[in-house]
Amino acid sequence: RLEGNPTCSKSSLIEFCGPHQQVFNTNVNITNLTSCPPQACPPPYEYAPPSPLISCFCAAPIVIGYRLKSPGFSDFRPYVFSFLKYICSSMNLHLYQLEIASASWQEGPRLRMNLKIFPDSVDDTVRLLNKSDVLRILGMFSSWKFPGNPVFGPYDLLSFTLTEPYLDELPPSSSSLSKAAFAGIILGSIAGAFTVTAAVFIFILMKISTVKNFRFSEISNATKSFDSSSVVGEGGYGKVYRGVLSDGTIVAIKRAKKGSLQGENEFLTEIDLLSRCHHRNLVSLFGYCDEEDEQMLIYEFMSNGTLRDHLSGNRLLNFFYDLKHADDNFVVVAERCKMPLPFAMRIKIALGAARGILYLHTEANPPIFHRDIKSTNILLDSNFTAKVADFGLSRLAPFSELEEGNAVVSTVVKGTPGYVDPEYFLTSKLTDRSDVYSLGVVFLEMLTGMHPIFHGKNIVREV
Repeated sequence: RLEGNPTCSKSSLIEFCGPHQQVFNTNVNITNLTSCPPQACPPPYEYAPPSPLISCFCAAPIVIGYRLKSPGFSDFRPYVFSFLKYICSSMNLHLYQLEIASASWQEGPRLRMNLKIFPDSVDDTVRLLNKSDVLRILGMFSSWKFPGNPVFGPYDLLSFTLTEPYLDELPPSSSSLSKAAFAGIILGSIAGAFTVTAAVFIFILMKISTVKNFRFSEISNATKSFDSSSVVGEGGYGKVYRGVLSDGTIVAIKRAKKGSLQGENEFLTEIDLLSRCHHRNLVSLFGYCDEEDEQMLIYEFMSNGTLRDHLSGNRLLNFFYDLKHADDNFVVVAERCKMPLPFAMRIKIALGAARGILYLHTEANPPIFHRDIKSTNILLDSNFTAKVADFGLSRLAPFSELEEGNAVVSTVVKGTPGYVDPEYFLTSKLTDRSDVYSLGVVFLEMLTGMHPIFHGKNIVREV
């Protein structure tokens, strides 16, 4: 936040200048059960939200500990109904099957919630979710299969609690859990309820791939056989194409050329790191392709390009896609605009990039040092939300030094001239401070519009 900064006198920056409300202790419960008899449901059953057919209905819910890691708001109350619709539509549930039992802000800021999912109250005889629904809901939450949402962003699954009536719904023999783990869950549930621990979810997530290995033919079809009209960027590694997958999803495809600067290690590093990191200010990796001696990474498409484009007057104002029915090719026509970004927009982008890097340093396990923060590696989506990209040079912090808070990686110096931390350059010791220095250079770019190195002059010395 910018509270106390002189720039806060501008009304356009007011959303960044107020103190952040860290405490949100009001329960968010939209269920109105005033017409139901008090305490009429025997534990562990409770009143479900009223449906169009039944008002007072006793059922056993699944209780899910859920946390938004980077929500795009500071007050949840106006977004409660939108959030319920988002979860229910993603899960194929009715609105009356979902209840937000509580919500509270945590440091970050992150929003923690307890969600309750009830069976569909079509009559007063079905009081439990069936086995297939329980496993479907568990699989959905634990595999990050919810569609992306720019307002709610990524999430953490903190717990998945079942009460005693659900014991018969999960068969020990066919479950992906071991017999010992399942027995432990049963013992916990006899005491009242059980929570699937982080260790169990790690086991589940190891079974479920979060990124797809695309066939070469799929990527070729998505880009019209890598037609030149699909190219939206180019660098030392190769070209970036705009593609449309068979389901209509628009993606960006980074295709390495033969002998490119991006080697096998960088290719595998980016797949590994982006498949384990999920944050609204990090670019999402949909998958990769390594067939036919190709190295291609498939990302979410960022329609507003790179931050550097908007600082250098190379801003892409609009894309127009014209479909030629004769040969079924599309042509991209881009209008460029010299209009500078408003200062409030620059502040929003700076905060988004900082949040993404903060997540890498403090939330990722183990922490990640990006090692190549620069304005061309900060991408902007259709809402100008900043997302950090290109993890090919990134390194994991060593486990042995994490508890001491001074994690250092000794490594060959890599990065982009003008952005490299001088201390890292001189000592070859990479720390989180190295990324912070690089981000500071980006902030100077945003304030001045200058390149880090221009006509032999360094922006850090000149400003």
